Amino acid sequence: MIDDHQEELAALHALDLLEGSEQAQFEAALARDPALRQRVAQLRAAAAALAHLAPPAEPPAGLREQILASAAAQPRTAPPAAAAPEAPQAAHISIFPVVIPWAAAACLALTAAWMTQLYFTGRTENELLVEQRRIAELGAQEAQNRIEAERIVRGRELEESRQQVAAADRRAADAAKQVAALTEKLNTEVDLARMKIATLASMLGNSPQALAVAVWDPEHQRGVLSVAKLPALAADKDYQLWIIDPEYTNPVNGGIFQVDPATGEGRYEFKGNRPVEQAAKFAVSLERKGGVPKAEGPIVLLSQ
Repeated sequence: MIDDHQEELAALHALDLLEGSEQAQFEAALARDPALRQRVAQLRAAAAALAHLAPPAEPPAGLREQILASAAAQPRTAPPAAAAPEAPQAAHISIFPVVIPWAAAACLALTAAWMTQLYFTGRTENELLVEQRRIAELGAQEAQNRIEAERIVRGRELEESRQQVAAADRRAADAAKQVAALTEKLNTEVDLARMKIATLASMLGNSPQALAVAVWDPEHQRGVLSVAKLPALAADKDYQLWIIDPEYTNPVNGGIFQVDPATGEGRYEFKGNRPVEQAAKFAVSLERKGGVPKAEGPIVLLSQ
């Protein structure tokens, strides 16, 4: 570490004001201490810059004439050797060669310290600007990431909605195909000109795809029921068909049936337990095993 005394010697050495043994000792210290050499280099650079700090100045008007007149007025002969009173003035003037180097060294040290402070202040401000720019870039990137994430979420929600609509369309198309297939199958067995044909829609929330087609022959008092996608039955349950005739208070019992547990499909020939004058509607309910004389359970299929 450079102490105050070495700092002063370094300033004098930078101005080439050290002499004799003092200069030799300082140069030996320079050879041993890299930090001291670096400090001397800084002070030399500051001294070079110091010369450019003072503004140029013109000498006062008439200075040249005053100097020439003063020189002409001096006697050309040397003054007597016994001029003792002039000794104090000479001693007073001899102080300046000693004071001027130390003053210059102090100015050089102050200049070097000021330039060093400017350097570190500028570097700190530059680092602060770099950090502020980095924070701003991070904020912009974070905003861009948030926008991109929101766009992806919206895209996924839109795609899910499209997939749900497409699935609903496929289910509706499948149901229409099944009704068409059942109707076509029944057309080959009965004379449709005399028949009552009704489509039964699902009343089940958990099985909206369930459906049936009922064909009723009023002349022979019999019919055929074809069902699809009905839920499998428990061991103690049966499906029961009902024929709704406005002539009766209660629906006419059309009998019980079951479906294939794997596919939910079934085909059942039925007839009423009473004569049917007008088959206005058909219904299927879920009843206990063996059926009931009057509907008790929930309606699972109903025609329009």
